[in-house]
Amino acid sequence: MTTDRPATAGPATGRTTIAEGLAGWGLSVTLDSLPPDAVAAALRHLLDGCGTAVAALRAGAAEPALAVARGLGGPPEARIPGTATRLGAPAAALAGGVLVHALDFDDTHAGGLVHATAPVLPVVLAVGEQLRVTGAEAVAAAAVGLETVCRLGAAAPHAFHARGLHATAACGVIAAALTAARLHRLTHAQTVDALGIAASQAGGLLEFLHTGASTKQLHTGFAAHHGILAARLAAAGASGPASAIEGPSGFYAALTGRAVEPGAVLDGLGERFELTRITVKPYPACQLLHAPLDAAATLRLTAAEIAAEIGAEIGAEIAAVVVDVHPDAVAIVCGPDQAAPRTGYQAKFALAWCVAAMLLDGAVTVDTFTAVDRPDVLALAALVRHRVAAAEGPAADQPGRLTVTLRDGRTVTAQVPRSGGGPGAPGLDATVRAKALANLGPGGPAVLAAVDALPAATDLDDLLDALGATG
Repeated sequence: MTTDRPATAGPATGRTTIAEGLAGWGLSVTLDSLPPDAVAAALRHLLDGCGTAVAALRAGAAEPALAVARGLGGPPEARIPGTATRLGAPAAALAGGVLVHALDFDDTHAGGLVHATAPVLPVVLAVGEQLRVTGAEAVAAAAVGLETVCRLGAAAPHAFHARGLHATAACGVIAAALTAARLHRLTHAQTVDALGIAASQAGGLLEFLHTGASTKQLHTGFAAHHGILAARLAAAGASGPASAIEGPSGFYAALTGRAVEPGAVLDGLGERFELTRITVKPYPACQLLHAPLDAAATLRLTAAEIAAEIGAEIGAEIAAVVVDVHPDAVAIVCGPDQAAPRTGYQAKFALAWCVAAMLLDGAVTVDTFTAVDRPDVLALAALVRHRVAAAEGPAADQPGRLTVTLRDGRTVTAQVPRSGGGPGAPGLDATVRAKALANLGPGGPAVLAAVDALPAATDLDDLLDALGATG
């Protein structure tokens, strides 16, 4: 099953295709070959992803996916994260992928606007447990998957979203396939086939934005599940086109309408690590809202002082709110229901509603989205308007700026250079650990210790056991 054979050929250009380049690099990486900052980033996002998965499990946010995964059953290869339930590895990864992403609290790579960890971590845990890999191999595989999904998204910035597609779902299945192929120790040719097979499964519609449906939560589970299947199919002899990613009828051409050269993904591979540029979310809401929310939190302190001077509640004294928004973000967070979302999940993508909640409460948490019909939030959200403000760079890495006009005519403006939790943010590791402890509950310290010890661990049992004790 691991006998090397020629992969299905791409166009006769003499150039390395994206699938060939990713496969060659992804199979060769070892933990020792990765720079320390890349290893630290991989461990940071493994911990963050474990925390968001358990938080979703404790909140009951992924019950349909869990029920279906349990129904799929299979040999007892791997556990659903946070539980003792053992299923076939693809089913466990389906559940895990949904759990990591269910609260929209998982990390984001701004350049590609992809949630990097959600399609990768479930594959690492499920296939890693199935094959009894070492902790070092698990961390290296995670780094490969994270780097891959970031590079695939960043090669066509906002192009998937502009066509109504979820970039995480589209890019995530290819990254999941490479992660699984590496863990299965497939040959280079088999891995290229796996990536070609995975590319044919790429998709994920953004139509949920208009209804509040839960399909986006499922996308990362699909990606993890399908990535494992792609690796297994390649190992069994199925083939995929080597040119599946950049070819004339391939991934980018079909899903984005853009021509993407191999260098857009492969240049600097193994030298420049995009996984070190992944942002950790302080709020369980769309990343495009985070800079405005940070600005709103800053502004609230000043506005509250003014309201206190005149003996009034802050909400009652606001006459208007104007929020600057990047052009690429408008279609995602400024829809017609942004002031009155119909579901808690839709509220996570509603600029006006989220800004109003932050101005009133001074925080946006998991609990914020349990009551989208709050009269005070709805009344203030109706006063929020957005203003398109073009800026250089991706929409997820923009300044946040908003201006509040009070009823007495005074205005208060606040601006932040970018959202918190990003690369280089002061105290980032401490922030991630505090977030994980809050998400994991009483079992959090054991999970933190297991992640810290993972590079030297002989298997994943300590981490999975610690996760199981949190659910």
